[in-house]
Amino acid sequence: MEYIKKDLGSYNLHIIKTDKFKSVVVQVSFRSPIVKEEITMRNVLSDLLLISSKKYKTKREIALKSQELYASSVMDEDIRFGNYINTNFYLNCLNDKYTEEGNLEEAITFLSELIFSPNVENNQFDKASLEIVKRQATVALESIKEDPANYSLIRMLETMDPSSPLSYRPMGYLEDLEKIDESNLYVYYKNMLKTNLMDIFVIGDVDASKIEEIITEKFQSNTYKKTRKPYYLDEVKVRSKRQIIKEKENLTQAKLSIGCRINDLTEEERAYALTLYSIILGSGGDSKFFKNIREKHSLAYYIYSTPNKLDHLLIIRAGITKENLKKVVKLIDNEMQDMKKGNFTEEDISKAKELFQTSLDELEESPSRLINAYYMMELLGIDPIEVRRKKMDAVSKEEIISVAKKIKIDTIYCLEGE
Repeated sequence: MEYIKKDLGSYNLHIIKTDKFKSVVVQVSFRSPIVKEEITMRNVLSDLLLISSKKYKTKREIALKSQELYASSVMDEDIRFGNYINTNFYLNCLNDKYTEEGNLEEAITFLSELIFSPNVENNQFDKASLEIVKRQATVALESIKEDPANYSLIRMLETMDPSSPLSYRPMGYLEDLEKIDESNLYVYYKNMLKTNLMDIFVIGDVDASKIEEIITEKFQSNTYKKTRKPYYLDEVKVRSKRQIIKEKENLTQAKLSIGCRINDLTEEERAYALTLYSIILGSGGDSKFFKNIREKHSLAYYIYSTPNKLDHLLIIRAGITKENLKKVVKLIDNEMQDMKKGNFTEEDISKAKELFQTSLDELEESPSRLINAYYMMELLGIDPIEVRRKKMDAVSKEEIISVAKKIKIDTIYCLEGE
């Protein structure tokens, strides 16, 4: 595998050359500091660009063109990334070796047309296409409670820190959706092109010089931009007394979300010891949560922990019976105290390291996850994959205990069943 980075002035081109895959994946990423009131606008914009363009007016025409390109696919995604919001457009197409010469270039041209040549007249997006996207967004926003586990997480983050980007709803807000029209959305689109930082990734068995030539021709931008904010959120000290919030819904299973603050980690602790801590505590069938709360005491349908490193958080999620809330929280407290006291074995550490290595093996088998890994290397200075393997193997029990002492429960949110 060979990684090549090209500074093309207003954006960077990243080529990951590998013969592991029959397909070529292209990711075009726009990122800017997140603004709560613009999240809905951004979601609508990215969806709109992929259902109608100047050349392909309808979703059907876009689908037919995708099939013509040997079942190539395009998709979009909007995700918060610490203090930033990322809008990613993806193209997945077969390598020319398995189709015909020129297919890849035509597919990249297709992606470029969707992003940079929208269906616009008189500085306005096509009204009919926008109404389709807005109707879909309305349905999604109105049905947010239909995924109780996700809704519980959203509400926990909102109550944990209402003014922080971590509380922003990723799908946006109905009140902001109502304000979007063909004109103001186009103004926002033009501003995104002008101000957002942009990166293009291409992964596959490709000719790097040919790819650079195609990308330079198809993705022309002359606006020079700079990073304006750090990616990591500011650290916030844990509240003196943890808050416990309960909300009732018509559910058969209560959904528990717990937000834990993490403070004063070193970069090495954040990258390695924190990951092992979370695996031992709450990730997988060998975790303390699974063995002691789910299996031994039968108090959770599921329970796991996930570190959110950009937000300085550890998030614990569980499906429980509402009557068992106090018992479950007490057991979670006990397990976290055990981690601080070093009540875990070298075998626990070894299994956690094996699980991490397996996750890296799986990462190397996925084009999209490989792109994300290199993206994190560029933006956050994350170590290359082989370096991560070696450093993780060297993490000691003492380092994990040190991390455990820096993690404290801040907010407990339970979406209770009636």
